[in-house]
Parts: sequence; structure tokens; C-alpha cells
Amino acid sequence: MDDISNTDEAIELLQGLGLKEYEAKAFVALTRLPQATAKEISEVSEVPRTRVYDAVRVLETKGLVEIQHANPQQFRAVDIDEAAETLRAEYETKTDSLREALEGIEPAGDTDEADGTHEVWSLTGRAAIGNRTRQLLGEADEEAVLILGSEAVATESLFDSLASAETRDASIVVGTVTETLRDRVQAALPDAEVFVSELEWLRGSALDEDIEITRILLIDRSTILISTTHGSDEEADEQAVFGRGFDNGLVTIVRRLMATGLLPVDDPGTD
Repeated sequence: MDDISNTDEAIELLQGLGLKEYEAKAFVALTRLPQATAKEISEVSEVPRTRVYDAVRVLETKGLVEIQHANPQQFRAVDIDEAAETLRAEYETKTDSLREALEGIEPAGDTDEADGTHEVWSLTGRAAIGNRTRQLLGEADEEAVLILGSEAVATESLFDSLASAETRDASIVVGTVTETLRDRVQAALPDAEVFVSELEWLRGSALDEDIEITRILLIDRSTILISTTHGSDEEADEQAVFGRGFDNGLVTIVRRLMATGLLPVDDPGTD
């Protein structure tokens, strides 16, 4: 059962990386065989034999399959690590090209930035919120205060972004909900101030026990991001709200909460 699940997942992921269904199925079949003919690929992958040749030719042009011109022709997949790196390079190249294309598009309206000090925006998805978190940490000049309410968001890339902020002489303060997570953060960031938060509402309450606050980030006392998930399900969609500016009410409220003694952050606005 697990093998079937892994096969289906691999096929789905390959399609997400740009392969068509028959190409993905043929490649997965070849990873299960030392080498194979079109007939053997068809039998393992359930790709019609007449379509195997087209699929394999595409895989060859992508550097994922090798062909031995015998009679009958033999095919084999390149090493899995090599295939993964080949697909990664192609994906990154397309992403770079997409960025250049989007940046080259003429704006359709006024490009003057609006005053965002009274705006709150929402964002959904753990990957997107993780990217936004790292982007905001990249903007930190003076201070970054981060509360981690979940082990799942404490990634190596997050630690790298915090470390980069430290190199710019930004003060780093990290609160965690468990001692285990505190120890992980402290080991990754020995110069940061790390503590176990006493904010019990991070873990939910009797009224909303299925809601978990996964992260609270405050950058330079003016930019805030707060995200939540439903319960402890790691597959659950993470949702966040985000705002900038001293005059933003959300930023002000959270900044003052952090200055109540629960967190080691002074709030100049409460003097």
C-alpha cells in the first residue's frame, strides 16, 4: 500500500514540475527497473505502448532518461539524485525567467505606493507565509521579535534568516512554547535572546481550542505578522495577517502586548 502511495505521489509531484501524465508515469516506472524496453515500461506504468516512445523522447531531452539504440531499444532512468537536481535546475531557471518577464510588464495604473499604515492584509499557505517571514526578517535593521507556537515552522531556512539579521546588528528575540524548541533555537542562534513564552493563549482556549497560533513576528517595532492553523494538524492550511506602520492599529496592539512583561521588549509607545 505504501508503495502505491509513493508511486502516486511521485507521479503527481513530477506533473507539478512540468511533466505530462504519461511522461511522469514512464519515468517512475523506469526508476523501478534497471533498464527496460517500451513494452516493459508500458506493462509497469500502464502507459499505452504507442505513447511510451513519445514520453521517453521528452524525458531524454530533459536529461532524465538514457537510451541504448539496440533492437529493441533499451531505456533507463538517470540516478534519482541526478534527476532531482536536473528538475530543480529547470524549475529555478523557469522561475528566474518568470520573474524577469513579470518585472518587464508595463504597469496598468498609477505606480505610486499607497500609504499602508492603516492596512492589514491576509496570506494563506505555510510556504507563502514562510517566505513572507523570511522576507520581513531580511528587512530588519534594529530588532526582530519572533514567537514560535509550533515546531513545524521552526525550519533551518528560518534560522538562517534570523542569523542573517544578526549579522546586520539587529537584535534577535525568540520566544517558544516548549523548552525543547527553545533549546533548538538557542543551539542554532547562540547569540540570540531565547526564552519560553508565558503567553498561554498561544495554545488556544476553551473557546477556540482548535486554533493554534503558529508564529508572531514583529520587525523594528513597526511591522507585524501573525499566523494560525486549525489544531496541530501539520497538513492544515496556515493563515496569516500582516500589517506595517507605527499608526497601524494591529501593530500597535501587538507591540503593547509584547511590552507587558510577557516578552522582553520595551514599547516606546507606552511610556
